[in-house]
Amino acid sequence: MADAKGKNPLHTMTLTSPTEFWNDSCSTAELSSAIGYGATGGTSNPIIVGQVLEKELYVWKPKIVELIKDNPAATEDAVAWKIMEAITVNAAKLLKPVYDKNNGRNGRLSIQTNAKYYRDAKAIVEQALYFNTLYPNNNIKLPVTKAGIEAIEELSYRGVSVNATVSFTVPQAVAVAEAVERGIARRQKEGRDISALSPVCTIMVGRLDDWLKVIAARKNIVTDPGYLEWAGVATAKKAYHIYKERGYRTRLLNAAYRNHFHWSEFIGGDMSMTITCDWQQKINGSGVEVKNRINDPVDPRIIAELEKKFPDFRRAYDQNGMKPEEFENFGATRRTLLAFLEGYAGLVERVRGIMISDPDIKGE
Repeated sequence: MADAKGKNPLHTMTLTSPTEFWNDSCSTAELSSAIGYGATGGTSNPIIVGQVLEKELYVWKPKIVELIKDNPAATEDAVAWKIMEAITVNAAKLLKPVYDKNNGRNGRLSIQTNAKYYRDAKAIVEQALYFNTLYPNNNIKLPVTKAGIEAIEELSYRGVSVNATVSFTVPQAVAVAEAVERGIARRQKEGRDISALSPVCTIMVGRLDDWLKVIAARKNIVTDPGYLEWAGVATAKKAYHIYKERGYRTRLLNAAYRNHFHWSEFIGGDMSMTITCDWQQKINGSGVEVKNRINDPVDPRIIAELEKKFPDFRRAYDQNGMKPEEFENFGATRRTLLAFLEGYAGLVERVRGIMISDPDIKGE
């Protein structure tokens, strides 16, 4: 749907409100298209890189072959991380002009630390510091577990812009923002520069909805099915207003789209949204009006019903609903960590197939 104020609804949003969007991919073709109508960021992780290779193997296979031949002792895991770095660095170049124009606030390409480190703050910090050397316009993604919160504070102190991910709840979002503030305060106390920091906290809005639907099916909970489309929206809106009231320097970033509310209900917010290519197309063809809805409250009847029937919604919605040591055992966290680990395994398997059997490697 074209719009008089822009090329389409997403472009209109970026022109008429403070709300931004990122391309939820590091595919060169998809990112270039998204930048054309206003995208100000992008992201990568092993799942996304695997998808890029599935779509663009003809582009990246020569690089994989080169990495394998140039590193004869490298494991398939080592090659997988190197190709992820190469794809991410290449995508970051597309966003560098946006980064330069906005003095580093925007134009960033996120790169994700190894999901296997979700319990090891030291390992997360070590890998994040290395990733921080690859290209300037980065956000380093790490999970919001207890170890992740520890790493966020340390990385903020060391001048690294984080993107807190595997995050679905108000307690997680608040813990992230507070960790960033502690890290920045330590850095400022030493008189060190903080001007380059642009931290974000992702809330995977649709994945909270997904989890409550799983619970409803498992426990035979009957509720208005439409209510389950609002759990993530209610939670993310509450987190947003807490952020604004407290003046946190971290910005929120919505992810994991399942319906148009996950976009339309946040228009007007000083925040961003990371949107896949297919959801960008759905939104741009939706006919949904681009207007400010960030301050529109979710129907209190919906919130009351979800709180009554779903203890995990209460844990997600109440800012004191969980402590950091409980984050990694929250259902949506477990499911998402498993998905990331499975995605990484798929990426390694693809590299393995080229390394072991491809004629270009064997010289046949």
